[in-house]
Amino acid sequence: MGVLLANEQADEVDTVELRQIAETVLREEGFPDDTEVTIVLVSDDEIADYNARYLGGEGPTDVLSFPIEPLTPGVVPDRDPAGPPLVIGDVLIAPSYVRRAADEMGVSFEDEMALMTAHGILHLMGYDHEEDDEATVMEDRERQLLAMVGRKRR
Repeated sequence: MGVLLANEQADEVDTVELRQIAETVLREEGFPDDTEVTIVLVSDDEIADYNARYLGGEGPTDVLSFPIEPLTPGVVPDRDPAGPPLVIGDVLIAPSYVRRAADEMGVSFEDEMALMTAHGILHLMGYDHEEDDEATVMEDRERQLLAMVGRKRR
């Protein structure tokens, strides 16, 4: 799996584990080995800028996903095996925001970072949580995937 992980912020984060989580999500969702995803760890200010500029949101948030094209959960897009790799999009995570949220919820920072990684990639794959039934499907899948890597969903 092609997981590009760039750490552009100051908080200490286990990037090896996050890459392994990303690879697990891609593999377990049935995506080909040459699938590519980018994960960028950014500051609160940077994610707030992206949130405002591209989503019309206000202030920092934990994770943002920017898919290349709309996908359907559980469906791997057709592609030419001899063609270029399947690039599904970018995930931005703000570890300092995640740390504060984890502290407020009384959960481990590592579990919450694992969740944000899986959550962001699942969004790239078309999962959503706007409707209750969609949220249930997405949260169940997050629990399954996190259990595979020894992490848990709050």
